[in-house]
Amino acid sequence: MSESHIGSTLTPAQIVTELDRYIVGQEKAKRAVAIALRNRWRRQSVPPELRDEVAPKNIIMIGPTGVGKTEVARRLAKLSQAPFLKVEASKYTEVGYVGRDVESMIRDLTELSVNIVKAEMMARVQEKAEQLAEERLLDVLLPRRSPEPYSSGSLEEVTPDASRETTKEKLRGQLRAGRLDERLVELETQQQSMPMIEVLSGQGMEEMGIHLKDMLSNFMPTKTKRRKVRVAEARRLLVQEEAQKLVDMDEVVTQAIRRAENSGIVFLDELDKIAGREGGHGPDVSRQGVQRDLLPIVEGSSVTTKYGIVRTDHILFIAAGAFHVAKPSDLIPELQGRFPIRVELDPLTRDDFIRILTEPRNALITQYVELLKTELVSLRFAPEAVEAIAEIAMRVNESTENIGARRLYTVMEKLLEEISFNAPDMPGKELVIDAGYVHQRLADITRDQDLSRYIL
Repeated sequence: MSESHIGSTLTPAQIVTELDRYIVGQEKAKRAVAIALRNRWRRQSVPPELRDEVAPKNIIMIGPTGVGKTEVARRLAKLSQAPFLKVEASKYTEVGYVGRDVESMIRDLTELSVNIVKAEMMARVQEKAEQLAEERLLDVLLPRRSPEPYSSGSLEEVTPDASRETTKEKLRGQLRAGRLDERLVELETQQQSMPMIEVLSGQGMEEMGIHLKDMLSNFMPTKTKRRKVRVAEARRLLVQEEAQKLVDMDEVVTQAIRRAENSGIVFLDELDKIAGREGGHGPDVSRQGVQRDLLPIVEGSSVTTKYGIVRTDHILFIAAGAFHVAKPSDLIPELQGRFPIRVELDPLTRDDFIRILTEPRNALITQYVELLKTELVSLRFAPEAVEAIAEIAMRVNESTENIGARRLYTVMEKLLEEISFNAPDMPGKELVIDAGYVHQRLADITRDQDLSRYIL
């Protein structure tokens, strides 16, 4: 399903409802991203001469860590089936310094887009690929009158033509029934060897390594390697190989670039880390340099990738940061102007914590219940236990560092540590977590502030 189709079927209110299934609160942020997503479909529907003039309404989300900034952007991308890349602004450096240049985020986004489109196209040809792979596998298991050297794993070396089809159909039935899965066969696989490029990539020169690998891949000889594998694995490899042959990579790249340009979302985290005040010395120079390098990408420019030129004019940028020390107004004015929508996320309350533990589809308590169910252990949380967990998480956030909802993960892990460890020895057991158990497991840690700094 294309993003434009999703945008046409979901109104902003419906998008917010979908986000509500996974994210508690933060209505202002949900409304802002819902409008931004709907505007993408609206842009596709305006007259062509105006379409290129409609710029995306980039967003800055302001709020402390753990309140849902990343989750809002990630769920939006999943909902729209758009290429989504999360990067930290602080890992980029000004051109001329050691580090990644800002254009690499567009190259990464394009790579993601290609992988998404390729996976979709391979899924569409899966059935045909399985048929072709089955025929190839049967030819390996049952070679023709003059067998090839690689067919040493065959069931019959020579079969008269008259009975070959009958035997082949018999083998087909056994293959589909899984009765041949453990038999070994010999396959030929192709690979390119570029050890020097791998060394470069592993020594912090990943940009150079990637581009050299792309440039040299067409010139390096392809080595054929024979592998002995089980039939089940051979079938998987052959299906993958046949699917890749059936997919038109030129069409994949064309669609992927179009999708990255018109539907791509870049989530730029820690924007406040590069927001330096005016100054002529020290790290502020580099921070402002990153901002100036970032500016053309956000404004709209052409970035060279291994798949071709990618325009960034209509990529949606969602930036986020705590902005405790720096403020959005500390960004260079040109960059501020490219993020017209500012959304402040609310700090999480005790009631929010209770809802986070129980309400979303991926609620933390649901996750632990399902994990332990794999060990045949039935786990149930009493309502007062959930309240106690939320209360303890709030208290630790207030007394140490406020990391928002992420504190719930550390509290839950410590709470269920003993049960998780002993679960394999308790099949069929039913456990009820009540407030008493919560306080018993966490009382010492929450009382000792120094200890809670290290454990919770």
